[in-house]
Amino acid sequence: MATSSMKSIPMAIPSFSMCHKLELLKEGKSKGQEDHEGLSYEFQEMLDSLPKERGWRTRYLYLFQGFWCQAKEIQAIMCFQKHFQSLPNDVVLATIPKSGTTWLKALTFTILNRHRFDPVSLSSDHPLLTSNPHDLVPFFEYKLYANGDVPKLSSLASPRTFATHIPFGSLMDSIEKPGVKVVYLCRNPFDTFISSWHYINNIKSESVSPVLLDEAFDLYCRGVIGFGPFWEHMLGYWRESLKRPEKVLFLKYEDLKEDTETNLKKLASFLGLPFTEEEERKGVVKAIADLCSFENLKKLEVNKSNKSIKNFENRFLFRKGEVSDWVNYLSPSHVERLSALVDDKLGGSGLTFRLS
Repeated sequence: MATSSMKSIPMAIPSFSMCHKLELLKEGKSKGQEDHEGLSYEFQEMLDSLPKERGWRTRYLYLFQGFWCQAKEIQAIMCFQKHFQSLPNDVVLATIPKSGTTWLKALTFTILNRHRFDPVSLSSDHPLLTSNPHDLVPFFEYKLYANGDVPKLSSLASPRTFATHIPFGSLMDSIEKPGVKVVYLCRNPFDTFISSWHYINNIKSESVSPVLLDEAFDLYCRGVIGFGPFWEHMLGYWRESLKRPEKVLFLKYEDLKEDTETNLKKLASFLGLPFTEEEERKGVVKAIADLCSFENLKKLEVNKSNKSIKNFENRFLFRKGEVSDWVNYLSPSHVERLSALVDDKLGGSGLTFRLS
């Protein structure tokens, strides 16, 4: 049993150094556009040169480095790309939004810290009982480098564990150091769309009108979704996992749901901390699966009322977590269009999905 108090945990979010900023990103408010608040005039000029479409949560999404994202995400990504220095044993968890990110963070954190915080005895000081997974494994773009801040990462415990939605093409130069490991969790495009649609309409600004299902679906199929097109996002990590399996582990949400324990063993081995026979006899793998399950995380008080990503309530992170919920929302014409798109974009790649 771990005896450490919560105060001694090397939390994933360090104190920030405010002395460094991207040169063109200065404090100040944009007039008339809430999603541009705090961005400099020079940066807004750069944004104006980019293709843009109606945003799901903010006024616009911009096409930046080949993928769609919000203005403040571009600011953070540029800062990350300029300043982040990887270490040989860093772990990066990558997903496209609403494909199991919170779950992957919980599982990975618990695996890496299982010798300090025993998931079997599960004492009250286990971090997952009082901290949302997004507080334990911070996003590059939403926490560490948000608003152009440059964090001090030297005090983080090893292995440092981070998360991101950034496509592999825009991430790889920052993590090319040998020994850095990337775990990618992918969810079938049908459920990813429905989960995204629900989530965005729950957290959107009051100044942005709700995105109707048909409009959202059209944007999604045209690739206009945060960090999309979704097929390019998936293929970037998929191809890299085939090319360098020691560098990138590609997991599927549906497989993880169907056989959590087998996939936990695969994840632990990839991270260099395989479960021992003794741990398996003690029930460590099952204990981690139970602790990090959707049902358990959803019922914890910290995940009902607190806020871990920007000002968005944690409760919106936990809706259903089911496979094939899309059948309750998509019409036959929706299914036909998205099925044809998936066949066209992913056909021949070897990447396939189980939809039920």
